[in-house]
Amino acid sequence: MKLLSEGAHRLGLTLSPRCLKAFQTYYEELIAWNERFNLTAITDYEQVQVRHFLDSLSCLLSDESLLTSLGRLSTRVIDVGAGAGFPGLPLKIMYPQFRLTLLEATGKKTTFLDHVVGELGLKDVTVIKARAEELGHDTRHRERYDVALARAVAELPVLVEYALPFCRRNGILVAQKGDEAQAEVTAAQQAMAILGGRLRRIVTVELPGLAQPRSLVVIEKAALTPEKYPRRPGIPGKRPLK
Repeated sequence: MKLLSEGAHRLGLTLSPRCLKAFQTYYEELIAWNERFNLTAITDYEQVQVRHFLDSLSCLLSDESLLTSLGRLSTRVIDVGAGAGFPGLPLKIMYPQFRLTLLEATGKKTTFLDHVVGELGLKDVTVIKARAEELGHDTRHRERYDVALARAVAELPVLVEYALPFCRRNGILVAQKGDEAQAEVTAAQQAMAILGGRLRRIVTVELPGLAQPRSLVVIEKAALTPEKYPRRPGIPGKRPLK
């Protein structure tokens, strides 16, 4: 995990031996399960360190409040469209205190998530197989989270309808994007306003080995989301709010 350790240091983060051991286990389980379930196209040892693990940890640069909140037992975080666990699980490895929910609609991926959470010995992690459009109306989850995370889920006008309903008032959504972030934010202005969100900042992050910079779009939940959102499954993607 040399690339991960060095890359984290360049981002101002320090990974303990416990963390590095957990990331090694995570990698080995990801590759073993990927042979059966096709969880990711990125399997090279060095590429996984940078494009999955380090990229996930870069979320910590999005907002000072995130660094503080992840160290609290009371903090609730939801990873919307968690896939193989990114960015939620790498953050949980580094900050084991907060409570994490991994939301994923694909059964084979939730099966892997349940397995790897057990292998890593992580506590206070809940894996849910569901659509965001449905879970977003569940009172146990709607507007219950301090932080929502999302990576490679949908363009921002669609993503905010998936994710903002989970955020409590004054909570934040951290969306990982590429160099198209500003254009997506412009396109999502109306959707954010309808759903109770407002842009807090866009943070540019350069990761070693990646030619294009990454962007972290931080959206604050300024007002409660109207009850009719999110719309039924499939509609946000077909008819983004404008």
